[in-house]
Amino acid sequence: MTAEAHGHHEEHHSSTGLDNRKLGMWAFLGSETMFFGSLILVMLINKHNTLGGPGQEVLDLVLTSFTTFVLLTSSLAMVLSLAAFRNGSLLWGRIWLGMVMLMGLIFLGGQVYEFTEFVTHKDLTPSTNLFGASFYTLVGFHGAHVAIGVLWLGTVLAYSWRGRFQPGMDMWGIELVGLYWHFVDLVWVAIFTLIYLI
Repeated sequence: MTAEAHGHHEEHHSSTGLDNRKLGMWAFLGSETMFFGSLILVMLINKHNTLGGPGQEVLDLVLTSFTTFVLLTSSLAMVLSLAAFRNGSLLWGRIWLGMVMLMGLIFLGGQVYEFTEFVTHKDLTPSTNLFGASFYTLVGFHGAHVAIGVLWLGTVLAYSWRGRFQPGMDMWGIELVGLYWHFVDLVWVAIFTLIYLI
């Protein structure tokens, strides 16, 4: 029953196998995968439909590479946070959790800046062309998922101050938000590769 019995962050430390909450999260992430898969497919189909306006050439690869690096690094911070809580280090658990939130906010800030630049200086809006419509829908929905993740992380952090996640207690609250956060990061890797790099 102890957390120490399991070193890997995706394993659940219950004697009955997978926790119902974790199964529920996997089912939810499965549906989210299909949702994002559909949006990515639409984006790939419309990637070169730029009649009447700009297309892929306006994308800011330098800025987005930086925010992508920040988001991927946040996954490492998430792993370190869970490990710290499991090892009984509430201070470091909270510090790493706060770092994940901060990195998520930096990522969102970069996205808001990019969207603003596109609308005000590059004449790319959701109604400009099919590229614009698909881009804003896909990247916007992903940004919304990151924002939800940041709020969820904040809730978990608040719970840690109210006596949750003490040594010996189950860590499912942190594990579930961790699964969600890793999923959001993986989806962004796919989006970044297919839309910005290829």
